Amino acid sequence: MRAKGKITSWNEDKGFGFITPFEGGKDLFIHINAFINRSHTPQPGQVVTYTISTDKQGRPCAMKASLPGDAIRERPKPSRSGKPQLLLAACFMFFVMLSAVFSLIPVKLLVIYLLISLITLLVYWMDKTAAKADRRRVSEKNLHLLALAGGWPGAALAQQLLRHKTTKQSFRSMFWVTVTVNAGLFVWFLTPSGNQQLNTLLGFF
Repeated sequence: MRAKGKITSWNEDKGFGFITPFEGGKDLFIHINAFINRSHTPQPGQVVTYTISTDKQGRPCAMKASLPGDAIRERPKPSRSGKPQLLLAACFMFFVMLSAVFSLIPVKLLVIYLLISLITLLVYWMDKTAAKADRRRVSEKNLHLLALAGGWPGAALAQQLLRHKTTKQSFRSMFWVTVTVNAGLFVWFLTPSGNQQLNTLLGFF
């Protein structure tokens, strides 16, 4: 039997909050993963429908929660929509490697792309681990800054391997903005003026 309540508090950074049941009783813990549709950010004051369950410590919590307008259904299976994203990231890195091989860009830039992508992958893993353990999360701003700095291929890989940050529409939209800006900047580096600026910048490293 499903119950109803009101979200009385929500911590966006940590991804959890508390529900006050309409039937009375103590406030109920709810995690972002408990929502059927995670494309909408829960807000205090919203009415939520849920089932009562227990966490790993045996404490009561809300599960299979839905906000007004959400369809009551099981969480959908991961779609294959991530494959084009991974293909794009792989093609981009291959193009970066070819550019380095043919001396269109300094090899140092290729190394930077690889290192930042690896760091981004690790940061996504840390954020995923923190989300599961209800610890302090990595801010979305920092994730976007890493992607913008050249770590978006690593972010694309992490999103699919870890099934992390793949449903929130606002995050996805900003992610593709960082991809577009970074790819455009790389293309500019291939031009004479861009290549000159790139060599100047890399001279500081």
